[in-house]
Amino acid sequence: MATLLVAGAVGAYFLSLEPASEAYDQALVDVGIALGERIRSSGGTVSFDLPGAAEQVLRTDKYDTIYYGVRRADGSALAGDPGLPPVPAAQEPEDGVIAYDGEYLGRKIRVAALLVPCGGETCTVQVSETTNKRRMLARNIVLSSLVPEFLITLATLAIVWFGIKRGLAPLEELSNEIRSRSARDLRPIDPGHAPEEARPLVGALNLLFGQVAESSRNQQRFLANAAHQLRTPLAGLQAHIEIALAQWEIAQGRGVSGEQRAQLEQVHRATIRTARLAKQLLALARAEPGGTRVDTKRINLRAVVEDAADEWVHRAMSKEIDLGFELSDAPVAGDALLLREALANLVHNSLEYTPQGGRVTVKTGLRNERAFLEVEDDGPGIPPTEREQVLERFYRVAGTTGTGSGLGLSIVREIALAHAAEIIISTGEDAGGTTAGCKVGITFPLG
Repeated sequence: MATLLVAGAVGAYFLSLEPASEAYDQALVDVGIALGERIRSSGGTVSFDLPGAAEQVLRTDKYDTIYYGVRRADGSALAGDPGLPPVPAAQEPEDGVIAYDGEYLGRKIRVAALLVPCGGETCTVQVSETTNKRRMLARNIVLSSLVPEFLITLATLAIVWFGIKRGLAPLEELSNEIRSRSARDLRPIDPGHAPEEARPLVGALNLLFGQVAESSRNQQRFLANAAHQLRTPLAGLQAHIEIALAQWEIAQGRGVSGEQRAQLEQVHRATIRTARLAKQLLALARAEPGGTRVDTKRINLRAVVEDAADEWVHRAMSKEIDLGFELSDAPVAGDALLLREALANLVHNSLEYTPQGGRVTVKTGLRNERAFLEVEDDGPGIPPTEREQVLERFYRVAGTTGTGSGLGLSIVREIALAHAAEIIISTGEDAGGTTAGCKVGITFPLG
């Protein structure tokens, strides 16, 4: 629209300037005709008679300076201003008049030259003026073109803005609805709320949602089935290895060398690790978007910890780790099984990486009216530069020992996201108040 506005102004300027300039040229010609009538020829002598008062009237103009000159046929000046630019030789007269541009006394002028008979010769009468009126005319033409076109443009833009805003309002509502959804919400959008023009878009979105949901279900189904199918043979394998180790103890090593026992123990550890990996994969399949629907109920995080505490005591005692609890009521809306799985992964990590004789503390309660669950230890901790990466699947800090697979914290993150909760990893704090170890907390939303 800006381009059209400028083009319209330029077009109006050129279309209007030529007839307006011709009117000013005609005024100069009229003065030249009047001056030509003041040329006298007598006895072969040519003279020019113009009273002083008439010349004063001639040169009087509100905007421009007027010049005139009368030349004989040989080009010599007869009267007026002798330095006016001569008529261009290549320009042919039209009806005895030649109009051209020139310069006089360092100023641009417009000249109208008339060929007037004087005795037996042809004299030339030149009338010129500076171009102030013509520049003002050009400016007025541009302004008179631009102002109404500019107002029309503003009105058009306002109408277009209003129309587009009104027309796109349903799409804005559609965008807000999609933006407010979680990654798990792949329900189709009601096309009845969209304008007719947007219904093909809504239909395409619903088709995409369906395809994504089906793909996610297939992926989760495969992951869950694979993990489930692995758990049974791994549990049997672990049981058989434990029986073999027990029989070795009973037989006091008869027929079984120490090297064979070491191999059995290695297989036993690998089996335990693989079984835990299968269990974690199953938990991940349930926790991530597209997995099993979260069964949300009002529960108390304190009760979740108390119900699961016995599972960790034996492991903590075997490593001589001081496992403590600082529990206060922390009501949340959540899935008890998923939250218990998140807690199990946090405690397992702390027990796994805290050295013998260390300390692990499980905490629940309210902070700023928001329920939280924290597990704190005085182990090696997680470097600040890697606290985001450890939440990714199968990522482990370089140089980390233990039997972990790098899935524990990613499972915790997925469970936290499923509950619209926030997971925070920070440095722990020991009893003396100095920073040490690691603290992983889950803070739940209000209400």
